Amino acid sequence: MSAPGLAYGPLGDHCAHLCVDMQRLFAEPSEWATPWITRVLPRIVSLAERYPSQTIFTRFLPARSPGQGAGTWKRYYERWASMTIDRIGEEMIELLPPLAACCPPAVVVDKHIYSPWPEGHLHTLLSSRRIDTLVITGGETDVCVLATVLGAIDIGYRVVLVTDALCSSSDATHDALMTVYHQRFAQQVETVEMETVLSSWT
Repeated sequence: MSAPGLAYGPLGDHCAHLCVDMQRLFAEPSEWATPWITRVLPRIVSLAERYPSQTIFTRFLPARSPGQGAGTWKRYYERWASMTIDRIGEEMIELLPPLAACCPPAVVVDKHIYSPWPEGHLHTLLSSRRIDTLVITGGETDVCVLATVLGAIDIGYRVVLVTDALCSSSDATHDALMTVYHQRFAQQVETVEMETVLSSWT
């Protein structure tokens, strides 16, 4: 029998919580600040603290200095020179403290682009743990979460997107992406609130 809100049944042993880019550089005053990251943080903490050994955090690592990166990423870091590691400091790439406190047993996978999949480390880790279902939280809904979700769909993971544990710096594109997830990916993405996840993961 399906759990309420979960079209394909309750969550179980082969499930992981994948938390996307909940880092200081997006929470503290900067050009990349996501104002309502603090609104969703308590919900994400509640899930990470309940299942720390099944939680994986991704971190987005900017280029070290302006103009680094391949192809259009070079232009990107010329535009966002103020957000390179040499400018913001190493400490700004760290997870937000309540989430960092879950590590270990939670683990961190670093990435240098929006998607966590091309570099291969995340998929290797999930395969070694026989994970087939991902409960996804974090930010931003319309950038790195989007890249994470689409890659997971392509690989064939069951994707459970926690709607009240996502954040973006743009309300308009957050809302637009939620509509896309509901209307265009309903066969492959289940969208539920955190209460459903906490009551359905056994």
